[in-house]
Amino acid sequence: MRRLLTTLFVAAACSSSPPAPPPATGGPAGGDTVGATYDGRPIAPTMSYLGADWLDRPDRDAREQPDKVLDALGVGSGMVVADVGAGTGYFTVRMARRVGATGQVIATDLQPEMLRLLDARLQKEKLTNVRLVRAGDHDAALPADCCDLVLLVDVYHELADPAAILAGIRHALRPRGRLVLIEYRKDDPKVQIKPEHEMTLPQIQKELGERGFHFVDSLQFLPDQRVVEFTRDDS
Repeated sequence: MRRLLTTLFVAAACSSSPPAPPPATGGPAGGDTVGATYDGRPIAPTMSYLGADWLDRPDRDAREQPDKVLDALGVGSGMVVADVGAGTGYFTVRMARRVGATGQVIATDLQPEMLRLLDARLQKEKLTNVRLVRAGDHDAALPADCCDLVLLVDVYHELADPAAILAGIRHALRPRGRLVLIEYRKDDPKVQIKPEHEMTLPQIQKELGERGFHFVDSLQFLPDQRVVEFTRDDS
């Protein structure tokens, strides 16, 4: 709790097929997105902290292969990375170990309850290179030119205001910084999940391309998701 109080910046965050997400919320997370759309697609409601256990479900390692993902992204010593929509810190703690004492992870979330759960996890893991930040529905709450990498894992499709959050992320990236989304594959019939929780690659490319990002690559080695990499488009 001590670290949370000193680093919390309030700012205007399987089986053969993936399991259904836990309860959603429009309260603690901020704005209610039920029925909302963006660019013709439904916006999924933000997952409630009441379903936090789902973020550390037993089969997640096998389905999401976090170490393989971070290897592919080259996350290493000295980097500054952001985990946007960090939840309970499933990726946060892994990145914190990789960037080490000379690096930093900025972990953001909309819900203060999630940040408290993450703070407890960091204290248990004795990790001191993570800054906790409360983001807003319309504000990524990231400092300018701070990040080598910004990662959103199963988060982008829940953003209430994608345009504003992407603008904040773009502002936060260093000149060669990267934005990476991990999203369920909508175009894969083997992926059985609610439609609002999945996206096609053309959808992702279109939405981010219109907001100042340049598509780099789509990695397809995960059973249910794709890892989509962008850089800031300064052309």
